[in-house]
Amino acid sequence: MALHRLFHLSSLLRSAVGLTLRRNIGISAVVFNKAKDLDPIQKLFLDKICDYKNKSKAAGGVVDAGPSYQKNLSEEVTKLQRLYGGGDLIKFPDLKFTEPNLEDGPK
Repeated sequence: MALHRLFHLSSLLRSAVGLTLRRNIGISAVVFNKAKDLDPIQKLFLDKICDYKNKSKAAGGVVDAGPSYQKNLSEEVTKLQRLYGGGDLIKFPDLKFTEPNLEDGPK
């Protein structure tokens, strides 16, 4: 009987140790992947994104936008203002709803 309990306890201990090791290996694999260098293509992609972000902040908008881009942009803004009644296209419009008069409905 004692031998049976000892085997049962050892199997429980073995499964608990195995589960703990699997969890620790899983966590350490994530930390190890973050610590080592990225794939060269991923690194190049991230470098280009960071470079574009810095250029965009310095330029205050679209990077390498020439006069033709600015001309097209102003034409499109003018076209939208003409279609939608002018005003500021960047600001959200003020919407005003009136309460319906429910007492004067048709009878």
